[in-house]
Amino acid sequence: MPLPKSPVRAVIFTRYPIAGQAKTRLIPAIGGDNAARVHHMLTERTVAVLKQCDCQLEVSITGADEQAFANWLGKDLNFVTQPSGGLTERLLAAAEPAPVIFFGSDTPDLRAEHVNAALAALQSHDAVIGPAHDGGYYLIGIRAPAPFLFTDMPWSTDQVLPETLRRLSQHNMTVYLTETLSDCDTPEDLEKWPWLTQISA
Repeated sequence: MPLPKSPVRAVIFTRYPIAGQAKTRLIPAIGGDNAARVHHMLTERTVAVLKQCDCQLEVSITGADEQAFANWLGKDLNFVTQPSGGLTERLLAAAEPAPVIFFGSDTPDLRAEHVNAALAALQSHDAVIGPAHDGGYYLIGIRAPAPFLFTDMPWSTDQVLPETLRRLSQHNMTVYLTETLSDCDTPEDLEKWPWLTQISA
């Protein structure tokens, strides 16, 4: 019999791959259709990685209805529509019940070992973070609700990770850092992963 699922939720945030609306920072270099294809591939890859792990996978969606996402990513997934607002609102809305680990859909080098390390870390730490080379993070997990980690945060800057660590320290929370990885956000980033460059050519 299969092992019972871990109580840890793994929430991936993604949008429907509509040209002109997905991976918009890539559009000036490769065009809207190709940027949407990059997003399409990265989301499918992230979902496939998370499916390998012992967690309760939840997909937080925007840009289309649940049926469209089910047709794309599979009818066996749990889809939840994102609330209006920015990243803060999306994170706060999905933060309970905890424990929970949040993932973006744009980390090409994410592997099951990174997810499993994060899941294991929450057994003995208050929080877990997967640092990104740009000063942010590609995953963050919390064992109990901690809204102060997501409010008034300087998103999309190199201060996200240091500010998050500062707040964790301020609240005497233990944190485990997984391997540092890179996100694919800019045209320059595409050079790191030839297989993405090829499909966008």
